[in-house]
Amino acid sequence: MITRTAVNAVVATAICGAISMQAAVAQNYPAKPIRVIVPYPPGGTSDILTRLIGAKLTEAWGQQVIADNRTGAGGNIAAELTARSAPDGYTLMLTDIGNFVTTSILYAKLPFDVLRDFAPVITVSYSPHLLATHPSVPVKSTQDLIALAKARPGKLNFATGLGGMPHLAGLMFAQRTGINWVYIPTKGGTASTYAVATGDADVMFLGVLQTLPHINSGKVKLIATSSEQRLPNLPDTPTVGEAVPGFVTGTWQGVLAPARTPPEIIARVNNEITRILKLQDVREVLTTQGTTPLSTGPQDTARWLATERERWSKVVKDSGFKLE
Repeated sequence: MITRTAVNAVVATAICGAISMQAAVAQNYPAKPIRVIVPYPPGGTSDILTRLIGAKLTEAWGQQVIADNRTGAGGNIAAELTARSAPDGYTLMLTDIGNFVTTSILYAKLPFDVLRDFAPVITVSYSPHLLATHPSVPVKSTQDLIALAKARPGKLNFATGLGGMPHLAGLMFAQRTGINWVYIPTKGGTASTYAVATGDADVMFLGVLQTLPHINSGKVKLIATSSEQRLPNLPDTPTVGEAVPGFVTGTWQGVLAPARTPPEIIARVNNEITRILKLQDVREVLTTQGTTPLSTGPQDTARWLATERERWSKVVKDSGFKLE
């Protein structure tokens, strides 16, 4: 007769064996090249960060870290590929995790679940949006822009790629201030900047990297930043939050792994990227990109994802906007 004690002993032995095996796997990790999936084309913030951090990881671990750009469907192709990959630490995804969250809200049907099918690894950096207009728009501040939009309801044109974080920033701004402007769909940040620079559109929210050169050339007028505090490199530029309390938007870059990736491997990747983000040469590159290093842990990243999903779900629901 098999006793309960004997069964418990077998179960305990199996659990201990599994834990020991996971620890051994993590200790030997990485034993082969690592693929980092990037949902955007080469040259963007996610791609630049992947190649910058990947080179440092390759140097530290002696295994090649390869950027794999898989564009399309608002990042959903890359996300599905990541979710369906083996949870062994050899497939990761570096993406704008803010956009990753909002995509799950905007699309009615997705082949993956944002909170169930991914294991957060680390939040790498934050870059705010810049609120900017065409030079001919007669405003100098966020308050001026709000007043003008209220005086001309439905007349101001907001250039944006539909469904991205800049678009949602525009939706939230309009909701919080009670204004009404017309959204001019573009194919992304470059097209949005061109539309505002040429006067085909009046206003936009967009990242520092894409916007600042046009501000410096005088083709676009800077109004405010969407960061919580004023930026060190733009100390005279107010935040949107100074006029609209609590308004914070931007891009948060982070690393995700397939769900069920061993926590020991996730911890190792997190620790190594945290070390890399403290390197002076890396910080200098990030600064030139208008980006601030963050390096939060897996649990904090998971909590942030859940909080962002709740925040933007309300914005999208109140706007009635959906993507098919």
